[in-house]
Amino acid sequence: MTVGVARAQARVGRWQAFWIVAATFGLFLFAAAAPSPLYAVYAAKWHFSAISLTEVFAVYAIALLVALLFTGSLSDSVGRRPVILAGLAIQLAGMLMFVLASSVEWLFAARITQGIATGVVTSALSAASVDLQPPEHPTLASTVNSATPILGLALGALVSAAIVQYGPDPLHLVYWLMLAGFGVAAATIALIPEPATTRKALNLRPRVGVEPAVRPAFVAALPSLIAGWGVGGFYLSLGPSLALQLAVSSNRILGGVAIALLAGIGALSIIVVRAWPAGRAMRSGAIAQAVGLALTVAAVALKAPVLFFIGTAATGVGFGVAWLGVLRSLVGLASATGRGALLAAIFIVAYLSFSIPAVVAGYAVTRVGLHDAALWYGVAVEILALAGVAGTLLINRSAR
Repeated sequence: MTVGVARAQARVGRWQAFWIVAATFGLFLFAAAAPSPLYAVYAAKWHFSAISLTEVFAVYAIALLVALLFTGSLSDSVGRRPVILAGLAIQLAGMLMFVLASSVEWLFAARITQGIATGVVTSALSAASVDLQPPEHPTLASTVNSATPILGLALGALVSAAIVQYGPDPLHLVYWLMLAGFGVAAATIALIPEPATTRKALNLRPRVGVEPAVRPAFVAALPSLIAGWGVGGFYLSLGPSLALQLAVSSNRILGGVAIALLAGIGALSIIVVRAWPAGRAMRSGAIAQAVGLALTVAAVALKAPVLFFIGTAATGVGFGVAWLGVLRSLVGLASATGRGALLAAIFIVAYLSFSIPAVVAGYAVTRVGLHDAALWYGVAVEILALAGVAGTLLINRSAR
């Protein structure tokens, strides 16, 4: 380390480092959502089907899961900053692949690279937020870790949709912007002090690190967790196309609005209820999610675009609040050296829910069409959301 870098790190305080980490986390999820409004453009240009579209989406999540499985607890051993910088380097390569993409094979390669990068940094960034959390704000990290990813998804979808509809060179401009953004992120992360103050032995064997004290709460949270991220996966893969079909429109902004409503209102809801106890957040979020999904399913069945966007917004409220409750309740139970592994386990469930159902939906679209596939998908997730409500109520009752 040079003397100049050491002096620069000394000038970056804990508070500034916390928000640098949060912004970097948001940028990764911004990048995850940015290709979604472009999928239909790619499909029309390169002539691939809905199943290929969802496969392009899903390989991102699968690559993320593999990386998370092997590196999820790595930052507990080698430190948060080296892991985050490695993920940023991989992400820069992925953005360059998108810029150079000339076929669907390039999209697969770019999304796999992007998934690996996000998998490497996910638990490291989340754990770094907890490490850097100011003592006078004991719930700030859980609030930021809950809101930042889905706020990033909302902004990524909306900005990308606006560029597709109104900007020049829509297939490249958003990726050039993200290349610049991740370059700045790498420079700032290099200047923060190392967040982790304790270490444990290096172990790269795949493992899901749910400590015994956390397991009952982890199991109780699974239905709501799966339902929320399952909806997110559907919206990011096929949501824009469904919104345009229901509205009988070709304006790509509507597709971005659908994702932004789900994720953006979810993030806003987290901020609004950030002072709620974890149990209340989980219970209220599960109920709101079930109600919102019921409205969305009704909207698809009735082909009612306005009701679809209302249901999407209500689902977003439930998704955000339930996600906050899950993170706050589980992370609060973990030991300092087990946070990275626990967050890896949480995100593994989230991204499995994010990817696998979306591929199934893409296959269904090729068989029964987008409308019917969306209807059946919504019904299935609604059943899961209701199970989440029941599970949350039972765990709260047993905790009394």
